[in-house]
Amino acid sequence: MIPPLPDHALHELGRTEGGADTLRLLVRDQDTRRLLLLRAVLDAAEAAPTTVCPPRLLDRLRQDWALLETAERADRAAVRTVLLHPLAGPWAQRCLRGLAGAGSRAELHADLDHLSALAAAAATRAGTAFTARLAAHGGLLSLPTLGALRTASGPVDIAFRDGDLTMRAVAGGPPLTAHAQPDGTTSSADPRWLPVSALPAVPGGVGPVPLDDVDPYRTDGDGLRRHGLSAATHIDDHERKAWAESWSGVGPLLRIGGAHRLTEAAVLLRCLVPLGPPPGSGPVGEGAAHCSGTRREAFGAVLSSRPATPAYFVSTLVHELQHTKLAALGSLAPLHHEDATPRHFAPWRSDSRPFDGLLQGAYSHLALADYWQRFALAARRVTHRDLAWAEHARCREQVGAVLPVLAGSAALTREGRLLVNEMITLYHRLDDCPPPTGHLARAQAYVATTRVIWQQRNGSRTQ
Repeated sequence: MIPPLPDHALHELGRTEGGADTLRLLVRDQDTRRLLLLRAVLDAAEAAPTTVCPPRLLDRLRQDWALLETAERADRAAVRTVLLHPLAGPWAQRCLRGLAGAGSRAELHADLDHLSALAAAAATRAGTAFTARLAAHGGLLSLPTLGALRTASGPVDIAFRDGDLTMRAVAGGPPLTAHAQPDGTTSSADPRWLPVSALPAVPGGVGPVPLDDVDPYRTDGDGLRRHGLSAATHIDDHERKAWAESWSGVGPLLRIGGAHRLTEAAVLLRCLVPLGPPPGSGPVGEGAAHCSGTRREAFGAVLSSRPATPAYFVSTLVHELQHTKLAALGSLAPLHHEDATPRHFAPWRSDSRPFDGLLQGAYSHLALADYWQRFALAARRVTHRDLAWAEHARCREQVGAVLPVLAGSAALTREGRLLVNEMITLYHRLDDCPPPTGHLARAQAYVATTRVIWQQRNGSRTQ
């Protein structure tokens, strides 16, 4: 999409860093891909047989696209906020799969209905007056980045003028009015309206970070559970306050991790999707179970249960934004030509990992080792310092266990080789401030134990 990354950018990224200019190259490429993907949905609908996309549905898609174009002429940045919202990516991918024949026609038509919601949200943000008839599904009419109306499934008439959104279900019931604020948030006295919450901007960021618990495409099927994640959840006022309280300590702790940690959060993080606590976990508190993840098709989104403390909130961001960086880099410059066979030992997983998963995990754990070391060196309280050294030692030993496999691969591309070499440099640089002996011994024993368990489960079929 854009010229190859210069070597200095690859060196930065290999150290799990990346200045603002380097990260914006990744963002620019991902944004271009997103806009092409959205256009591909309309093109695929145009090319689909009428049995898949009937003329009535195609006409509505064209009207939606025309509203997007009108809104973009009024305020391009506002429209891009909606179209580049991370959760529009999974939606577009679902539409393309459906238009290619995957899934049921009913599911496809429900997915295509969502373009009307995207267009309405974009026009609202751009201040463009409009009237439209949208469709609610699953008891919600979602307007991406703005909020959702709780209503019976079926058609809903919606109008926007002079800052006010008015919605009324065709089946009957009182209308609802929500006011669009200048900062992109919405408010309504009607409890049927569920606004998208927003956390304050990361220092240096361009705006508030949405805490999106209403978008229908924030998860897809049961894929989260297969990766050890809980389902997405709706949060109440008490939970919002708890998220905000943890978030309030994120900025200062990101600074402890280095200027690059603030930069990557400011440039890359576009929304948080709240997940429920991991199945079987106890109440949220110090040391409570936690789960988080990213989705390649949802660039800029971090899915996470609520971290127990601001320090763990930061470590979640550090961990997940490395996946965001590396996935974006891999789209721009392939890093290896290994196949997808799960054969490798990874101390952070009980199953075997493909080479790409091994690289992703080592990269994110290396960043965590760096973050926790900096945290330990800056901590004033002994308990905080001990926790940080323990986390650092574990992550460092985990990375050390797999770096020889990465470095020894003959399938690394030139860019991949540069990246892995810089990872090795950072790994050895961590030795300048080693953890206390006890933490190191426990981390080494932990990794050795996980290797034995993995070998017992997988035998000689993997390596």
